[in-house]
Amino acid sequence: MGLGAPEIILIIIAILILFGGKKIPELMKGLGKGVKEFKDAQNGENTTASEEKSKL
Repeated sequence: MGLGAPEIILIIIAILILFGGKKIPELMKGLGKGVKEFKDAQNGENTTASEEKSKL
């Protein structure tokens, strides 16, 4: 049940219709910032956990 080319094209067309061409770069920028913050938070937790282990 993978996505093929026709399904991906249909999804892209639906996104263009819903949000318009001008809004998509703003949405992608926000999505990128969210992913970056998530990775930073995840790496921060891993660093904190490893620091706590080294203190023991």
